[in-house]
Amino acid sequence: MNQTQAIWIKDPVGIFADGAERGVVVKGGKIVELVPAGGTPTAAGMATFDASQHVVLPGLINTHHHFYQTLTRALPAAMDRELFPWLQALYPVWARLTPERLELGVTVAMSELLLSGCTTTTDHHYVFPSGLEDAVDIEVAVAKRLGMRVLLTRGSMNRSQRDGGLPPDSVVQDEDTILADSARVVAKHHQRGEEAMVQIALAPCSPFSVTTSLMRKTAELAEKLDVRLHTHLAETEDENKFCEQIHNCRPLDYLEQCGWLNSRTWLAHGIFFNAAEMKRLGRAGTTISHCACSNQLLASGCCPVCEMEEAGVGIGLGVDGSASNDASNLMQEVRAAFLLQRARYGVLKVSHKDALRWVTRGSAACVGRPELGEIAVGKAADLALYKLDDLRFSGHGDPVAAVVLCGAHRADRVMVAGKWAVIDGAIPGLDVPELIRRHSAAARAMQAG
Repeated sequence: MNQTQAIWIKDPVGIFADGAERGVVVKGGKIVELVPAGGTPTAAGMATFDASQHVVLPGLINTHHHFYQTLTRALPAAMDRELFPWLQALYPVWARLTPERLELGVTVAMSELLLSGCTTTTDHHYVFPSGLEDAVDIEVAVAKRLGMRVLLTRGSMNRSQRDGGLPPDSVVQDEDTILADSARVVAKHHQRGEEAMVQIALAPCSPFSVTTSLMRKTAELAEKLDVRLHTHLAETEDENKFCEQIHNCRPLDYLEQCGWLNSRTWLAHGIFFNAAEMKRLGRAGTTISHCACSNQLLASGCCPVCEMEEAGVGIGLGVDGSASNDASNLMQEVRAAFLLQRARYGVLKVSHKDALRWVTRGSAACVGRPELGEIAVGKAADLALYKLDDLRFSGHGDPVAAVVLCGAHRADRVMVAGKWAVIDGAIPGLDVPELIRRHSAAARAMQAG
């Protein structure tokens, strides 16, 4: 498709937007017009895409993931464990990452996300064994090849087992190396402005895997470079106990002491905050990535989403690592988040529209991209289109509700910045059977040691 030519996404069977019953017009990577019921586009001579079999959503935005973990899905040694022992079982396997293995893991994760309707994704890469110093560069190359919008984080760990942390020595780096490479990848890859396709954030892994010095210096560097900050926080009760024992305070207090409690920061999980802490998060403008599937699989708990929002905290959705999900399907995550929070709060508090709001506008706030996550004039032309022709949808009433309630999991078309990245349920040029063959072989080799 010629990006300079206007195209009318015409007459969708359903659309997650007001005043766009007859679809939207996109041009130059932006949404330039909403076409209301009974209306036609104001400009003439444009191309059209017949969306009469599709539900149109804003492109979904994934706010937390660990791409490399696609290489350790459903690993027996890590099954039926809570977070800390789960990590201890997996760190030695992750220490065997190589550039080729990472590239395959990233390609699988991003492809699965894209096929599910995800147009923008984050990744939290914090494992840097010897030889994998260019991990972020590898991820950028895959994102450009697939045509996906990304916010990749330069993660880090510098507190290993010998320092009282969880990870083995082989996967951590020293503070100077981490800070220098953080500055390097921002300078090399970070794009600014509404049309940015690749952005970088800084992301020490967690309070139990990095030093206080690294937390503080990373916050200072992020402010200097004007990039976002990300980490895991309040995911388990064990983490709370660790902070109280090591730092003599709760995780949020520690975060604030390190200069992180501000609108630059978004946090993964956020399960164990109390009411006063939620208000502090809301006042600071710090947002939360809710990871429903991961939290259920590891039995970590349930993010109190409604209390969070009532306290002014923005909520987005993340699939989290494939080793704790074990998928990278963001549309499935929407349904999981909806069901989990509906069970917690009841039918009057949570609807399918809330779940769609979390994964679009809510997630856009997490990644600091207000031009994403909404079908409105001036917003980015990032769209996910789903057909309702599977048995699971037969007999549906409300088509937008059916995408969530009936369990959509595969987009038929995905548009990123006005360009089709998925066509007829496939990524153009991607040999999926060959990718599965190579990725599976890499996973077996890594797991075998």
